[in-house]
Amino acid sequence: MAMTLAQLAHQLGVELRGDGSLTVFGVAPLNEARAGEISFLANPKYRRWLADTRASAVVLAEAEAGNAATAVLVSDNPYATYARAVRLLYPEPGPRHGVHPAAVIAPGACIDPSAWVDAGCVIETDACIEAGAQLGPGCIIGAGVSIGEGSRLIARVTVIAAAQIGRRSVLHPGVVIGSDGFGMASVDHHWEKVPQIGTVRIGDDVEIGANTTVDRGALGATVIESGVKIDNQVQVAHNVFIGAHSAIAGCVGISGSTRIGRHCTLAGGVGVVGHLEIADHVHITGMSMVTHSISRAGSYSAGTPLMENRQWRRNAVRIKQLDSLVRRLNEIEKDK
Repeated sequence: MAMTLAQLAHQLGVELRGDGSLTVFGVAPLNEARAGEISFLANPKYRRWLADTRASAVVLAEAEAGNAATAVLVSDNPYATYARAVRLLYPEPGPRHGVHPAAVIAPGACIDPSAWVDAGCVIETDACIEAGAQLGPGCIIGAGVSIGEGSRLIARVTVIAAAQIGRRSVLHPGVVIGSDGFGMASVDHHWEKVPQIGTVRIGDDVEIGANTTVDRGALGATVIESGVKIDNQVQVAHNVFIGAHSAIAGCVGISGSTRIGRHCTLAGGVGVVGHLEIADHVHITGMSMVTHSISRAGSYSAGTPLMENRQWRRNAVRIKQLDSLVRRLNEIEKDK
């Protein structure tokens, strides 16, 4: 969608410095943009491209405005403003309604006339698809499942175990909601499966990335509160609770019955052992292993930063010697 910079600035609610009559139609990175496209600068690491960019305009902060040779859109939060600009320039197609002839709908399923069910979908009995919901091709909706108003299941999403999905939530391809949790009892040197008879409750405005799995509760529910954002390939085990507006990056694994507070962030590759409680406003850096509850807000890290292999090998040897070194130090201090 094309619009003038003046129109774009007005809709974004930001200050324009430059020629408002210029027409823009797309977005691109600073070093690849051309006339008719806008870009943004949020990370100082990319400042070196600002002076030479061929973009028609750049979204940036006040402190960077003097460094640009183009028109600028001055924002207190350039990344968020850029995101809104993308939505304006690349509007999503309007919702469809109806049921594709190649969908399979069980008797007793309830589908609002304003919802859309695409080809290859299977909707089982007593499932409820609310107004404006959009089910892309190949989705499986189990018995008793509820998909909230305006929610979108992009493609090949599976929702079972009478799970409830709130309003305006987005589930990307390959998401599985309501799969069995990993419940096993050790009996006479073998494993016996513990039946998983709970469900999943997901709030409003939740987004879940491709191939992420949210297991049903063993008893009760696995709960994801409103506003949570979960990346691709995340494992959320049975009876986990994730508080509102938390964000979980890719390849995180959250073990069963852990409670994560509100407004938390877990960076990529974090592992969380089971039955822990993490307070509100906790931020855990990438590849950390969380082995105990966290009761205070703040940032937490674990693990060894990347280093040259020869140095890492020397350090690894010394780590093995720490216990004996501490014992020797204690003995020395006793003799003083």
